[in-house]
Amino acid sequence: MKTLLKNAREQKGLKTREVAQILGIDQALISKFETGTRKPTREQVVKIATLLEIDLESLMITWLKEKIIHEIGNDEFALQALKVAEEEIKSNRDSSAKKVSSILQKFLDEIAIFKAKLNSFRPAENNSINQILDLEYTHSSNWIEGNTLTLAQTDLVVNEGQTIAGKSMREHLEAINHQEAIVFIKTMIQKNAILGEKELISLHGIILRGIIPKEAGQYRNVSITIKDNSFNPSEPTTIPKEIEALFNWYELNKNNIHPIILAATIKERLLTIHPFINGNGKVSRLIMNLILLQHGYPIANINAIEEKRMQYYQTLKASLTKENKEDFILFIAQTEKESIQRCLEVISQ
Repeated sequence: MKTLLKNAREQKGLKTREVAQILGIDQALISKFETGTRKPTREQVVKIATLLEIDLESLMITWLKEKIIHEIGNDEFALQALKVAEEEIKSNRDSSAKKVSSILQKFLDEIAIFKAKLNSFRPAENNSINQILDLEYTHSSNWIEGNTLTLAQTDLVVNEGQTIAGKSMREHLEAINHQEAIVFIKTMIQKNAILGEKELISLHGIILRGIIPKEAGQYRNVSITIKDNSFNPSEPTTIPKEIEALFNWYELNKNNIHPIILAATIKERLLTIHPFINGNGKVSRLIMNLILLQHGYPIANINAIEEKRMQYYQTLKASLTKENKEDFILFIAQTEKESIQRCLEVISQ
């Protein structure tokens, strides 16, 4: 891998300093990648492949190969372990590739029709409705977590800078921070930024800014055990390792799974890992919607009514505790369908 990286950089006529500046990676690290004394992270591999125009699949395979060899070395059981791992990987892949149910497929087909209709409108029209939907999303996402600001009050706080009498400072900050988080994910999309651990931590930092500063952007400091985990075996692990495994899985599957299923799965897996003490719900919904927006879907906004909140929590709880995840995916699909219909409704007014 070290030779591949160095040759690709030299063919592009770039110095390590220039690569470092463009990618936002320390120059010393770039040099160590090329000498083989340090291994890049998955996120760094993707960035380097994009800049140096290296085939991502080939580079990822090389990276994973070296990572595996580094972990198992020449252990006498290495080959046997690899064979067992190969079978498990195949099994997991076959499981994830199963056809969706007829009910879910019906939802996805209906959504495709509505999405095509929405795409027929001019960008300016879409921009105006996005402002309305972003505000509704901020209100709903905070309301789900117990914020008592009304939609009108949320508008006054985030767009007019007003203070609402009788409402706590935390509720005001939750509205402001969430709106900034929406701007953050949309800026990511405009820049074609890579979704990974750094972005997850940044989003959490925005959400808890000024509310719980000590927790903002910080993982829970615990070891965890995740059962029935398709990314890692069911054994004690750490949150950073689980997050890395999750985004590795995302990178390898993002073009093979329907965006709605992908977005719902990432959200559910983030809540299974529960990386933070507070803010997991909001951050996981933002990551979910970032993925939807990347694929041209509007934000999936759970309506601020008690029936929807209960349905959200019930299907999510069932997904976290049972092997069958489809009820939650169906809920997200239904939510996306309603969001697109809401877009069309606003346009027609």
